[in-house]
Amino acid sequence: MLAAMPPSPSIRPLGSAPPLRDRGDACPGALRLHAAADGLLARVRVPAGDLTVRQATALADAAEQLGDGFLSLTSRGNVELRGLPDGCDGRLAGLLGDAGLLPSARHERIRNILASPLAGLDRHTPADVRWWARRLDALLCASESATALSGRFLFVLDDGRGDVAALGGDVSLVAERDGAGERPDGDGGTALLRVGDDPAALRIACPDAPRAALAAAEAFLTAAEASGTGAWRVRELPQEHALTARGVAGALRAAGIAATHVPDGARPFTAPAGPTTTHANPDPAAGPAPGVVEGADGRHALAVLAPLGRLSAAQWRLLAATAAQHGSGELRLTPWRGVVLPGLPAAAAADRLAALSAAGLITDPSSPWHRLGACTGRPGCAKSRTDVRADLAQAVAAGAPVPGGSPAPAPGAPVYWSGCERRCGHPHGTWVDVLATADGYQVSVVRPDASPATQETRPQ
Repeated sequence: MLAAMPPSPSIRPLGSAPPLRDRGDACPGALRLHAAADGLLARVRVPAGDLTVRQATALADAAEQLGDGFLSLTSRGNVELRGLPDGCDGRLAGLLGDAGLLPSARHERIRNILASPLAGLDRHTPADVRWWARRLDALLCASESATALSGRFLFVLDDGRGDVAALGGDVSLVAERDGAGERPDGDGGTALLRVGDDPAALRIACPDAPRAALAAAEAFLTAAEASGTGAWRVRELPQEHALTARGVAGALRAAGIAATHVPDGARPFTAPAGPTTTHANPDPAAGPAPGVVEGADGRHALAVLAPLGRLSAAQWRLLAATAAQHGSGELRLTPWRGVVLPGLPAAAAADRLAALSAAGLITDPSSPWHRLGACTGRPGCAKSRTDVRADLAQAVAAGAPVPGGSPAPAPGAPVYWSGCERRCGHPHGTWVDVLATADGYQVSVVRPDASPATQETRPQ
């Protein structure tokens, strides 16, 4: 028997009225801490998920010296520190600033930039467009007007494989491939710029991409001010002030950037041919499957996931040590709550992956924790109805990660457990929603083009 469930405020059905924001965005940052039930919370923005070993070590130091000893990965490839005490602001800012993680105090919350984690690493996409992220971040931090963006406004930079482009960016850049099916290098070729859900796009030259992204964000700020709604994101603009590709074209012309309107800019992506990891994921939007990523130059990368997005400082330090001793000295955080370690010799990759598996990280898609997620739940969040992580752990131990004893209603889709209707950190696209209610857990399938349709389950 199916039961109806009202849509969550965080899952707005298509066609519903956008919200009217009557206050500023309170999204936490590294300097604006959030008071949670388990102490203060800091969210450290990591543009494109790129960390040096030194920066990763500083984050581990902060977790151990100031927090609860754990680091949480977010759905935007950022890092959260929890359990921070009152009065720690200065010490935290010092640790992060010394490591280069706070280039601008006024801009630190708006540095929300996602980029394809495997760009330039696997055999089928040898060129790296992640330089867009570095340039865009520098432009953002130098822009006075950009400080008006909310901490939720999202830039997405896709290398053409269609992975991060599916994650709901406000401004998205997608590298185009040439006629031979290869992606151009970062200094040549073209890219598509998209805003919100507009199916159209603007074709621009790749060297112009970072400036174009900033111009599009500034066009959003103009539209938001004109709307009087206080909108935080492109999708929140009312219809009469909607931001479209055609509207952004004028802003690009004013910035001296040539652009061509492309009506079918949201056409399906052409995924790279052939496997890229030892366990290739057929769905690019699901992110890199855990395993060894085969590179074009004989070097390999390791892709691992953190169970429920949570890493102990010891696990984090092991990742940093692996990057320093065996890899290229960098870590790439992914929006699927994982880490990619580039630059390992082929001969060392399998052994290093086994060591990470022994430390409790997800290194194989067959892990029962693969594609499972949960919000913080109790005791960290006072709004949660239950300790969802403990409940999920019991369910996994019992072999039933979806409550009710039935198979997942959407096979292959990620399963996400939430302690309340806010569903903080939930996946994008199609996913299985396990929601804690006063009567137990309810299961629904959430699709990007529909409201949740709920399946009644046994109370847990």
